[in-house]
Amino acid sequence: MRIRRRLATTDPATFEPDLAASLTNLGGWLSELGRRADALTATEEAVQIYRRLAAANPAAFEPDLAACVDNLGLWLSGLGRREDARTTTEEAVQIRRRLAAANPAAFEPDLARSLNNLGAQLSELGRPDNALSATEQVVQIYQRLAAANPAAFEPDLARSLNNLGFLLSELGQREDARTTTEQAFQIYQRLAAVNPAAFEPDLARSLNNLGAQLSELGRPDNALSATEQAIHIRRRLATDNPGAFEPDLAASLNNLGIQLSKLRRHEDARTAAEEAVEIYQRLATANPAAFEPDLAASLTNLGVLLAELEQREDGLAHTEQALTIYRKLAAANPAAFEPDLARSLNNLGVLLAALGRPEEALTATEQAVEIRRRLAAAHPTVFEADLSVSLTNLGLLQSELERGEKARPPQQQG
Repeated sequence: MRIRRRLATTDPATFEPDLAASLTNLGGWLSELGRRADALTATEEAVQIYRRLAAANPAAFEPDLAACVDNLGLWLSGLGRREDARTTTEEAVQIRRRLAAANPAAFEPDLARSLNNLGAQLSELGRPDNALSATEQVVQIYQRLAAANPAAFEPDLARSLNNLGFLLSELGQREDARTTTEQAFQIYQRLAAVNPAAFEPDLARSLNNLGAQLSELGRPDNALSATEQAIHIRRRLATDNPGAFEPDLAASLNNLGIQLSKLRRHEDARTAAEEAVEIYQRLATANPAAFEPDLAASLTNLGVLLAELEQREDGLAHTEQALTIYRKLAAANPAAFEPDLARSLNNLGVLLAALGRPEEALTATEQAVEIRRRLAAAHPTVFEADLSVSLTNLGLLQSELERGEKARPPQQQG
């Protein structure tokens, strides 16, 4: 790197392309080591060089520019800069669409890769319909490519199927989500048997998603089995490389807590949820933008579990911490975080009611209903069930306050 920087200073025309390539590689290696901020710095410098080169010679350097911009979008997303990530990745998609139109055989795989990243980023921004459209395009491209060349493109097909399954689940299409994710799991299982180092992280991701989807479909035993397999893999990976794999381990532990709770194994659920919170607190301290959403979700789940164990004061404290985070996140990005904010408000109302504070419970529940009415009007399939829960809780609280009687307990949501 030092040599190429020195050469590029004395003879830019000859050596700047090599310097940009080295910076791109450096960004990739730093990201793999979990050093996302350093990866971003290296890749931003590479993008600046490739922009200049592509302006002078588009045919030679636009492919490199698109690849580097695509990486930049990934690093921005990993640092929690989701809107910057989206606009950056859209630029990569735009370049690669043009290149693929002229030469599909050479550039369709790259277009699919950028569309895949864009779909994930749109999902994080609370735009699941747009994310679904992008991801469906990815699956179509990779199905065609993998049919012609399985060895080269089956890993990409599996990754896109995994992402599609996640989005279908988010949109309430749970059975379609499960079948799609199972296709990804079958491919990854076969690939990881041959090359564990390369494909075990992906296998764990598909198992984690499959566990969550089976849980939503009311199959808790199958869900638990899938999630425990994911945790087994992710614990081993996180031991060797905490910077890269601890976030994945925490996500699986969070899911495990939810699934154990459904099986009424509340103490085991609490242990898993507390470990997830501990990891996310550490990660969010170092990188709030990237990990505060995960911390808030894990605090929400722990609050529910503590309430189920009748430790309501502790449950309330964790729920209020989650609510504080979600209020801040929803103020900055309503589309992505208002559903989570409404869930925290709903749970807060339940806990306050159980602690004999019905007036405060009513205020929190009214706020949850207000948000969920708006969400259900835009996406009825996804949010009407949540609205129904909050409306039921609201009715129970109003009845209790009007009659001065103890109503049946409202419903909490993990």
